[in-house]
Amino acid sequence: MNEGHRRARRAETNLVPTLKALADRDNGLRDNGSGLPLWSQLKSALLTLIVTEKLPENARLPSESELCESFGVSRTVVREALNQLVSERVIYKLQGKGAFVAPKRDDHGFLGSNIGFSGELHHTNHSVSRAILRQELVKPDERVCRMLGVGAHESVVALDRVLSVDGMPRILVYTFINLRLAPGFEQVPMQNRSLYDTLSRRYGITMKRAERWLEAATATPEQAELLGIAAGAPVIAIESVTYMQTDEAVEYYTAVYRTDQARLHFIVK
Repeated sequence: MNEGHRRARRAETNLVPTLKALADRDNGLRDNGSGLPLWSQLKSALLTLIVTEKLPENARLPSESELCESFGVSRTVVREALNQLVSERVIYKLQGKGAFVAPKRDDHGFLGSNIGFSGELHHTNHSVSRAILRQELVKPDERVCRMLGVGAHESVVALDRVLSVDGMPRILVYTFINLRLAPGFEQVPMQNRSLYDTLSRRYGITMKRAERWLEAATATPEQAELLGIAAGAPVIAIESVTYMQTDEAVEYYTAVYRTDQARLHFIVK
């Protein structure tokens, strides 16, 4: 049984009386004088229901037929309201099961800092685990050479990992480390270690600044399998080069980040 079906079988609360009370309070959607489309009015009513009833994650919402009856609207209106809430990640739908309150997503700000993914979660209640897919010396391609400022004849350390939060894969990272700045890094055990913390403790490297690029993408079959998502699912593709205190590039990585479990947070000053 998959996770979605397990969530769907959790205890349910009868929300229809509260729903009808909301509809009666607003005198129905058609007569409230707001001028908003019916689906938008229903969407607001459902948001009110979720907030006032303090519905927990994965709580089942009333069925489409119950919404139609309570608010006197068509199934088309109901589906549009639900689809809008799904797109805003307020709820999720399971085929043949109904609509449910979506789990809250974490806000991650590691892309706007020099502390890295693990470092950001260090002082939280979340546990970070790392699965090492590859850690070896390789010859850099043209882009790695340009980003790290190394020659094609030099070797760099390739470190491919899946980082998980509370046991759930969150980000797939393909990292290249400048071997001139971190000699012997290919032999450093990284299974349960933070990359930035290891570079700091072992090599005295402090990350000073980074350049990062983001773009919308879809997961390849291989990436999807490693992240535990469907092939073609939306992800954020990240490219980054990080510089140490001497302004030398020490780390270059590309990554694939799941968007269904967390949001990326930036502070612009």
